[in-house]
Amino acid sequence: MYEYDVIVIGGGGSGLRAAIAAEEAGANVAIISKLHPVRSHTGAAEGGVNAALDDEDSWESHAYDTMKGSDYLADAPAVEVFAKETRKEVVQLEHWGMLFSREDDGTIAQRPFGGLSFPRTAYAGAETGHQLLHTMYQQVAKRAIDVFDEWYVTRLAVTDEDDPNDRTCHGIVGFDIQTGEIEGFRADDGVILATGGLGQIYDHTTNAMANTGDGVAMAYRAGVPIEDMEMIQFHPTTLPSTGVLITEGVRGEGGRLFNAEGERFMFEYGYAVNDGELASRDVVSRAELTEVQEGRGVEDDHVYLDMRHLGEERIMDRLENIVHLAQDFEGVDPLEEPIPVKPGAHYAMGGVEIDENGATCIDGLFVAGEAGCVSMHGSNRLGGNSLAELLVFGARAGKKAAGADIEPAKIETGPAENVDYADFEWPTEVGKSNSETGIADGGLRTSGVVESAVKAERDRITTLLDRDGDRSEAEVRKMVQETMAEHVNVFREEGGLKQALKDIQAAREAYQEVSISDPSRTYNSELQRALETRNIIDLAETITMGALIRDESRGAHWRKAHQERKDDEWLKHTMYSWNDGSPMVWYRPVILEAEETEYEPKARSY
Repeated sequence: MYEYDVIVIGGGGSGLRAAIAAEEAGANVAIISKLHPVRSHTGAAEGGVNAALDDEDSWESHAYDTMKGSDYLADAPAVEVFAKETRKEVVQLEHWGMLFSREDDGTIAQRPFGGLSFPRTAYAGAETGHQLLHTMYQQVAKRAIDVFDEWYVTRLAVTDEDDPNDRTCHGIVGFDIQTGEIEGFRADDGVILATGGLGQIYDHTTNAMANTGDGVAMAYRAGVPIEDMEMIQFHPTTLPSTGVLITEGVRGEGGRLFNAEGERFMFEYGYAVNDGELASRDVVSRAELTEVQEGRGVEDDHVYLDMRHLGEERIMDRLENIVHLAQDFEGVDPLEEPIPVKPGAHYAMGGVEIDENGATCIDGLFVAGEAGCVSMHGSNRLGGNSLAELLVFGARAGKKAAGADIEPAKIETGPAENVDYADFEWPTEVGKSNSETGIADGGLRTSGVVESAVKAERDRITTLLDRDGDRSEAEVRKMVQETMAEHVNVFREEGGLKQALKDIQAAREAYQEVSISDPSRTYNSELQRALETRNIIDLAETITMGALIRDESRGAHWRKAHQERKDDEWLKHTMYSWNDGSPMVWYRPVILEAEETEYEPKARSY
């Protein structure tokens, strides 16, 4: 049994920032990560981090752009906290030694990005996330914060009161990937989930193999509501063969999109007559797929991103790694020819319901980064806001978990007494099946919560290793990924969504027959992937449920039969509660009023 004041799950950007803040507040901190921190997916973020650094820019403008980009599904208190504090966080990175690109006068360089009214995206070439990770990991090492890398956290140690608002998180259960050891970690003050995204729910994604939504799924099964899960961002420029990201920075520097007929379609077909390629990501992704569906795509699959006109000197100075990515993965030299691109699953705007300080409705459990939904991205995230968000809310979660003074949150969490439940008849059973995978993670109401969770997890993993089934985890995972790619992608239709729910339920049943061919405990990647697949099934189901029930089009969520935004009906968050394996959907109103500003939903055009 290990014991710390604060335990951070995940060693990416939000986890590192949370750990630093907690340590600065006086806590004894440990980071537990299934990857070495500098291998975390934050390192794949290329384009930059948003902050109103220029004297001619303002946090108010940044907040407005963020709210507009969200298609008015973001909560104003979170948006304003974010816009006010991101400048301080970026300056802090500079003081820690981050190697930002510079203007001639030595100030941090900033480039235009989609949906922004001012060039406020600070960058480090096209390797911003990589530089950010290394800068903060140096700070973790400087502070001698304990790091348990290649430990996979599989269960929260949470008490089992009937009302999730009364529960307490006492720690976690970790699985040592190297040895197979299963151990408990007690957190005297708080557990912070910073486990990143869930892109592996889809088969074409920018996300790393590690991004399987672990923290979101664990919190969900422990009783914390999760929020707006249907809002999945598809990045418009990924390489067709692999899903590797081509940064929005290419378009920010002046890159242009063309269809197979050589038309600059963002302008010529009226998708975004003012901003063109720098419209928000949801707009550009839909435009690209429309071009393909209407017969103007390249090889009926993708479009072209051209940056040759920028010149070799500018490209190699600001976008050098994009040249290498295109050469290595597509065999294309961007200095001589355009890059083939198509939309790919990129970012989850939804996640675990939290307030501005990262707190959930369960005492002692906090979330930061992409795993959380505060909500500041609403139905569409602006490029450059993710790195900024993980800094701002990672720092706040770390401070709060360590008991530091921080202003009270304005956003409420947890199910209220008079919840507005969705009245909807699902096309198939959702949630539980006849096995332990349908049982909520729980503990005891007295002492021994962590010990109880460790025993339950050891029993579960032993059962999985001993099971004599006829299915592989890869087969089950593929079932989910393929139906999500076909039916719950950029364009969504009722019939396809209903079929996806049926397919996911079939995958849930098939999961009961999964067996592990490798009986060892050391570096058993098959076992790890089987544990991850459980999370993929649970979260794919919530994404599809939300996509089916939300009969409007808003941001990244587009319904063929409901192509208009319906503020009178759907200006509300879609909430999901596990309910002991029988998922329930309910709603919480969007908050459009903050201390400084009240935002009025308007037509969204670029």
